[in-house]
Amino acid sequence: MADVNSVFNEIEEALKEDASLTKGVEAVFEFQLDGEDGKTHQLNLQGENSTTSEGSPDDADCIMKMSSEDFVKMSQGDLNGTQAFMSGRLKIKGNMGLALKLQDVLQSYNKQKS
Repeated sequence: MADVNSVFNEIEEALKEDASLTKGVEAVFEFQLDGEDGKTHQLNLQGENSTTSEGSPDDADCIMKMSSEDFVKMSQGDLNGTQAFMSGRLKIKGNMGLALKLQDVLQSYNKQKS
């Protein structure tokens, strides 16, 4: 299984190769992850200028709290974000609509990867 850092690196590379993966979503997503790889990471979607970073350098529009293991599963398409939220494995603060859009972005990333 991939680790959190490699997932964020892969996402950033994919966004640099194809900025259309953001699907017009411009927002800062913060992932507060616990567990073995537990850290805070941000995904800053700004079209061609999209980046990932460790820590909280920007004000987040949407904050997601979950285990690092569940994050990796979600990013690889093995865990549905909506189901994770409904079962309590994912907690969301901020703009819920953006969280739903992020699921679409992650699906596009997974399609490009395969």
